[in-house]
Amino acid sequence: MARLDSSAVFSLYQQVAPAELFRLLQRQIGIQSHDGIYSARVVLWMMMTERLRPRGTLASSVAQLVEGRLDPLLSQCKRVQDRSIALSTGGYCQARQRLSKLLVSLSMDEILERLRHRLLESEPELAQRVYLLDGSSLQLESERELAQAYPPASNQHGKSHWPVLRIVVLHDLETGLAERPYWGPFNGQKAVSEQALAEHALAHVPAGSVIVGDRNFGIFATAYKTQQAGHKAIVRLTAVRAKRLMGGVIAREGDYPVCWRASRWDGKKKKGKPQARPWPADACIEGRLIVWRVGRGKHKQWLYLFTTTDLPAEEVVRLYGRRWQIETDLRSLKQTVHLCRLSAHSQDMMEKELLAAVMAYNLVRAIMFQAAQRARIDPRQLSFTYACNIVLDSYPEILAAPTAEQQQEKLDRMIDLVARCRLPRHTKRRCYPREVWGRGYRFPVRRREKN
Repeated sequence: MARLDSSAVFSLYQQVAPAELFRLLQRQIGIQSHDGIYSARVVLWMMMTERLRPRGTLASSVAQLVEGRLDPLLSQCKRVQDRSIALSTGGYCQARQRLSKLLVSLSMDEILERLRHRLLESEPELAQRVYLLDGSSLQLESERELAQAYPPASNQHGKSHWPVLRIVVLHDLETGLAERPYWGPFNGQKAVSEQALAEHALAHVPAGSVIVGDRNFGIFATAYKTQQAGHKAIVRLTAVRAKRLMGGVIAREGDYPVCWRASRWDGKKKKGKPQARPWPADACIEGRLIVWRVGRGKHKQWLYLFTTTDLPAEEVVRLYGRRWQIETDLRSLKQTVHLCRLSAHSQDMMEKELLAAVMAYNLVRAIMFQAAQRARIDPRQLSFTYACNIVLDSYPEILAAPTAEQQQEKLDRMIDLVARCRLPRHTKRRCYPREVWGRGYRFPVRRREKN
């Protein structure tokens, strides 16, 4: 795989997360800041680099600190001036534990807003944002605290070993930036659905945005919440729901005005227990039902899209066709940024690791967007993994440059390399079906011994 330069991400982090930002946020939440080695700004960056590196560990992060790669972030305390920073990970580990979760949360919102403003300055025509909505699940460590908050799956044979977390996130269609994620238990009595988490996620995107979701979000509750939040919706419907919305059989393609009203099943729990619905009895969503045929040859199928936008039907279908890109975005988050399984042993640390990983992902995405602008190509044509590798490999070289001019020269060269990390363009159809194969285990599955 090809590779973006870590120094570019480091430089971008210095610009969007200056020391003054952390001092201001700490004052807002009543935390006293100290001029020590492991300030909040340094600890947050070290947590992010652990997520970007293939084998990021606490020891490797401390080694970078001792080698002087993080000097621009350090305060001029006595141990920094004497170059007497210890190689042990104890101090860094304690700093991670002390880092306020509220501070990390506020930092993420501020950094995301600054990145968004930075990218939109050069793209004023992208005023109305399009966001892709989807969810996934993450595996956690088998700790008592985590197992109580996020119960493992269970069946007739008993409980599983690993706690599971459900997560929902919105991704910007053009830039790929991930918005604030929301999560909750995947199993247990307090399990939350992706639709319920999506309601919270909608509150953090700019008003007037277009939200694109698959059939999982093609329900009245999600469409109603999207409208109430001041956004437009493009959601796919099941054939049964589309026919009920039309009031009969749909025999041909078309763009039909409809008024979507909640059925007697909408708003009920799975077990059918009644609950207070978050909308009035006469609630109605004015929109359009777009019926389209997609595919080629005998593989054509019907596509039912409900939208509240004023876009032409062809444009709505085209936008929904790009919904698949969030699947690759989630894959990058889970595989390249190592969110597939969080190794934190407490709930507080797990949540900080999750937010730090999304921040690291957004920094790389911002560099990719800048590289795509320079090359005049679509940012989605670049490989996230290739770009991330380039960033990490170029990091030491850029920091070692003796002058600011040479650093900028190496930085420009790195961005040019990122612009060359293009994904292959397949001109032929896949000759094999798209399927998911289970991964093998290094050791046999453990079974209970018989007495």
